[in-house]
Amino acid sequence: MSEVINNDNEIKIVHEPEQNRVAAYIGKLEVGRLTYEVEDFSWIVDHTFVYKKFRGMKIARKLVDEAVERAEEEGVTIVPVCPYVQKVLEMKGK
Repeated sequence: MSEVINNDNEIKIVHEPEQNRVAAYIGKLEVGRLTYEVEDFSWIVDHTFVYKKFRGMKIARKLVDEAVERAEEEGVTIVPVCPYVQKVLEMKGK
């Protein structure tokens, strides 16, 4: 999943399971991340963060959407500890 933000840069959302996270990059620069702990068949999502300079670009929402998509593909449940993730999942009816 990616979104063009201008002619030179893209936001790339990448699931990095070896680090238990989903990260957002513009080029090689990390601009945000969502972290989780694996427990049985659940991902306990404990933190979502976007650097101040990049806020307002819906990056946090894209991180949550990617985590939800990957969790569904892997057959795991997301347990939202992070208040932002709780809010997004409620809005999505999950």
